[in-house]
Amino acid sequence: MTLLPSAIEIIVGILLLFGGGELFVGGSTALALLLGIPQIVIGLTVVSLGTSAPELFVSLISTIQGGDDIAVSNIVGSNIFNVLVVLGLSALVVPLRVKSRLVRRDVPLLLGVSMAVWGMASGGRLTWQAGVALLVGTVINLVWEMRTAGENPDEAGDIDDNDRATPPVAAAKLAGGLVLLVVGSQVLVKGATTAAIALGVSQTVIGLTIVAAGTSMPELVTSLVAAYRGKADLAIGNVVGSNLLNQLVILGLCGVASGGAGLTVDPVMVNRDFPIMVLTTLACLPIFWTNGVITRLEGGILVGLYGLYLVEQVLTNTVTSAVDEFRLVALVVVVPLVLVFLVWQTLRWRQERHA
Repeated sequence: MTLLPSAIEIIVGILLLFGGGELFVGGSTALALLLGIPQIVIGLTVVSLGTSAPELFVSLISTIQGGDDIAVSNIVGSNIFNVLVVLGLSALVVPLRVKSRLVRRDVPLLLGVSMAVWGMASGGRLTWQAGVALLVGTVINLVWEMRTAGENPDEAGDIDDNDRATPPVAAAKLAGGLVLLVVGSQVLVKGATTAAIALGVSQTVIGLTIVAAGTSMPELVTSLVAAYRGKADLAIGNVVGSNLLNQLVILGLCGVASGGAGLTVDPVMVNRDFPIMVLTTLACLPIFWTNGVITRLEGGILVGLYGLYLVEQVLTNTVTSAVDEFRLVALVVVVPLVLVFLVWQTLRWRQERHA
């Protein structure tokens, strides 16, 4: 079975998702402004959900079509990609200054949600009751965000006059974006599933890598442009906000859509990828603490870690005899070095604070 048609479908699906996400954000933002919704609410809801729209449609459609592996792996893989690649590349463009709100509230919240989701999925199945609980958590978080938004009026979001449009234009953008997202999701899922069969690998691996990277393109482009323009808040907040929405909204909806059968979770993901997702989030705290800046060195380390993650995925499905040796090297060499670096950064930060 040739891979060319599947590769074309994957590329076309990603392009459609990217275009649909752009139109969806533009249309929904313009419509919200026309309705007089405060800009802070737009930034906290519409823009964040807009960049996560590809993940939403891909995972939801996969769930409806019975592709639980792609649905869950897409969310977990996107979260890992967002922290290691999106945040890492953004810091390589320009060192990112971190707002204290992220350290005090948003990253600890994301860490707590990630651990809770891991616990919910640990039995190999995410029930519809767990999905409802995640959606309730979404509402609670949204109310909390809106109530505390006034404390940081300068973090209202990147909304300006260019986001405004007439009602017909706003409606056309919104409708066009939704159509592209639906079609792009179906094309990408079909191409990814066919590629998995042709390559002889599981749909979980395809979801964790190709699909996850593809659906995270809006976050990547948004954060890179924001970093280049000196808007570190938007670059970092986009990653943290998207990771929260991926788990609370998207995984919650997929859990509810799965019905009584629940959402099946690959045991490999429970034992390997969920812990990696939690650890990458946990690593953000000491990185964010150090002088309130994500340096280029730290960004390079994050991107390098994702490279190791990809190598492990490839070896697991190709050169299986080398997997154990690679994991041993990572465990004995890479992990201790990263831990030493994080501890050193934290200690240096504490010394500078008390100097």
